[in-house]
Amino acid sequence: MTQWVENPTGGRDRGPIALVRAWAEILLRPQRFFQAGIAPGDQAPALVFIAVVVLVEEASRFAVVELAQRGQLSLGPYDYPVIGDLEPLMALLALVAIVVFVAPAVLHLTAAAQTLLLAPLAPDRGGISETVQVIAYATAPCVFAGLPIPEVRIACGLWGAGLYVYGMGTIHTLSLPRALVVSAVPAAVLFGYGFRAFAAANTLL
Repeated sequence: MTQWVENPTGGRDRGPIALVRAWAEILLRPQRFFQAGIAPGDQAPALVFIAVVVLVEEASRFAVVELAQRGQLSLGPYDYPVIGDLEPLMALLALVAIVVFVAPAVLHLTAAAQTLLLAPLAPDRGGISETVQVIAYATAPCVFAGLPIPEVRIACGLWGAGLYVYGMGTIHTLSLPRALVVSAVPAAVLFGYGFRAFAAANTLL
């Protein structure tokens, strides 16, 4: 799970431009992305990718809260998440902890659970590394999940879950129904709780 390959054949390029390109491609051409952009052992770009997604999502959430609390931003009928009376330094430390520690831990725990679910139904499955990459890149829509608009959060969660299921089916040679069966629970936990899609749905209800 921790194996990184410096120059994997068929893996993702490194650098900021490659990150933006990967983000655009996973949203616009997921079939091509999962077929050509996932390589065994190529976890480094995927880990950086999910870290950046979480950084943007959490930083935007923090910024919206700060503006709302100062009365510089009107959110209309929508609620916004409560961070509390965190000082700027504490808010920064919390953000760093989420990006550096929480996001990678959740990614690998989700990959481990997904691997256990794949075992009985995917005899021709790829490796754990490919599972990690699919999960990381499926979070691409969630850069917008920090906005305190329930509809946007729900859309991000559904889009991300759809990419998750489709990616699992592509990488592990599964039909779409079977991919949905083995991926439904991990995807629900990751996007429903991790990116707060369930809380957004509860707000609307």
